[in-house]
Parts: sequence; C-alpha cells; structure tokens
Amino acid sequence: MEAWGHPPASDVSCAVALVVGELAANAVQHGRVPGRDVGLRLALDAAAGLVRVEVADAAATKPPPASAPSSSPEGESGRGLLLVEALAVRWGWAPRRPVGKTVWADVPVEVLAFE
Repeated sequence: MEAWGHPPASDVSCAVALVVGELAANAVQHGRVPGRDVGLRLALDAAAGLVRVEVADAAATKPPPASAPSSSPEGESGRGLLLVEALAVRWGWAPRRPVGKTVWADVPVEVLAFE
C-alpha cells in the first residue's frame, strides 16, 4: 500500500489490512486443506479508485453471506464478513481452477467516513 502512496497508518491502508486479515483468517480457518496453500493478491485499479483484495484457498465451499452474528453480543467471532461488507464497495467469490475458490473484496482508495 505504501508503494501506491498510502502510508501504513492511512485510513485506506488500515481498511485494506482489516479486509486482508478477515479474508485470510477465514481461508485458514474454513478453507484449509492439508497440502494446499492459501494465496493472497492485492491489485490497485487507480482509474476506479479501488484496491482489490483476493484470498484463495483450496476449499470449494461458498463463503456464508454477511449477516448478523449468531453468537452472543460478547462473542469473539462471527462479525468478520460484516466488516468486509462495510469497508468494501462490493465483495464476492469465484471458483478457482483446478481446486478451491477465491474470495475478493474491492476497497475504495477514498475510504468512506463512518459517523
């Protein structure tokens, strides 16, 4: 992100880091297959003002929809995709060949202010 002009403490770098952390954690927790790796790719689309985050894993199962957590309000999990949905203009997934899936999110370079 810094190479693209966004220092580590900038809002967009922090937003991208949070999205990467959530998607990578989900890939490791839910998409891990012994003998297969998890992949990460970041791409800047300067014309569109977006950073594309892609995390690939070896599980072919579709990620769950971002929805209210089913755990208690004090629970420590179940909110990650809600954060991704809040920070990204869109997110989704696609099958990966020969095996697995890629979950992606497009984070705006100009992060929306939350009030």
